[in-house]
Amino acid sequence: MTQVLPLVILATALVPSLVTFLLAEERVVLRNTLNLGGAVIKLALVLFMLAEVGRGQLYQWSYDLVPGLALVLRIDALSLLFVTLSTILWLLTTIYAIAYLRGGENLGRFFGFFSLCVFSTTGIAFSGTLITFFVFYELLTLATWPLVVHRGNAASIRAGRTYLAYTLTGSAVFLFGIVWLESAVGPVAFVGPTDLGQLDPWMLRVIFVLLIAGLGVKAALIGLHAWLPAAMVAPAPVSALLHAVAVVKAGAFGIVRVIYDIFGIALVQEIGMGVPLALIASATILFGSLRALAQNGLKPLLAYSTVSQVSYIVLGASLFSTAAVVGGLVHLVHQGLMKITLFFCAGVYDERGGVHDIDELDGIGARLPWTSIAFTLGALGMIGLPPIAGFASKWYLGTGALDADQSWVIAVLAVSTLLNAAYFLPVLYRIWFRPAGEHAKRTEREGPGALVVPPFATALLALAAGLLAALAFSPLGWAILIVERQYAP
Repeated sequence: MTQVLPLVILATALVPSLVTFLLAEERVVLRNTLNLGGAVIKLALVLFMLAEVGRGQLYQWSYDLVPGLALVLRIDALSLLFVTLSTILWLLTTIYAIAYLRGGENLGRFFGFFSLCVFSTTGIAFSGTLITFFVFYELLTLATWPLVVHRGNAASIRAGRTYLAYTLTGSAVFLFGIVWLESAVGPVAFVGPTDLGQLDPWMLRVIFVLLIAGLGVKAALIGLHAWLPAAMVAPAPVSALLHAVAVVKAGAFGIVRVIYDIFGIALVQEIGMGVPLALIASATILFGSLRALAQNGLKPLLAYSTVSQVSYIVLGASLFSTAAVVGGLVHLVHQGLMKITLFFCAGVYDERGGVHDIDELDGIGARLPWTSIAFTLGALGMIGLPPIAGFASKWYLGTGALDADQSWVIAVLAVSTLLNAAYFLPVLYRIWFRPAGEHAKRTEREGPGALVVPPFATALLALAAGLLAALAFSPLGWAILIVERQYAP
């Protein structure tokens, strides 16, 4: 069972994907049943594994590609943090996408690649070796590109080219770093820091930079981020998938693996790469917030907010104190819940009222109250207002910065919080306190339920993650478990 279960969980996304590709376009009920059924089964299996891994159980499967090079699926506590987030949000995003895209064209293709994207993300989470990670990392790029260009118009095709240009270049850099590293030390497994003591420090620095730069494209680090705002031409369910579940989280997750499971804290400090990475993450946090402040479009604002918020994860991972690592890891979940809420709501505003720009939101709260409550919770959580989940992330990051004697990070967090407030509060003011504008007046009433329930559910989850943060089964409690079990500095 411990060997088979990782494959079974992967199959819950792969089988619906492959069958969906083979179904005729008009087989709507069967297609939806397959995708929803796979998501429900996967959720049940992941919940079972949470209990087992929490008690110390290990799940691992391996297959030798060639002698000395194996594909390995290994489920540890960090894997489950990522895969639990993706599993819950896959189910809710599938419900949302079915309602949002109803009556559209090429839905078989869309849901086929959608499930393949989830399969790839799960494989990334379960990867037990660096080469296994790379295989699923590349498959994720190939699975998400058709979703970015789904609408098939000129803007979508341009965004797709930009996406491929950035991600494939990043993958080439990442692969170069992998080949260089593994040619020197052999296959690298995620079972604790690799023994790299025999390598020259400058060689280690260059390899570290190559790996982080390659992953930094998907993590949208400053200078490597331009694909992310461009991809906003995709439908709202795709934007939600890119920003909250799959692509950016794969990059941030990979950076955590490189720091803690390949190099290790002591070696990263010895070669002097921790503080530079923290500075890059901080620059990305501030840059993304400043760019968000300059946007008039709602989805571009949310895109630059993602550029900023994902780097909280990288910042926490690079500070090397217990609290900071906890703050970075838990933000992987917290940011996902809050950001998917905001993109779900942006999709509802578009679908029900044709709203694309911030100045078109005037008075829409009265017409779409449940959606607007969800958006408000997501936005206030992004700012860091207690007791919503974002507050816990920032609290641990700030405490961890002081523990690591990096007090300048407090200033970064404070300025970022002020900038978050500066671009989100005017949006909330327009939604709730401005007289109804033309878009609000012609906005249809809220519904169907499949559009409204997912954003409200994720907003409540973000609130619950903050309110229940002190409990052992909360995302924060699980992040503490990960650090105590695997990554304690």
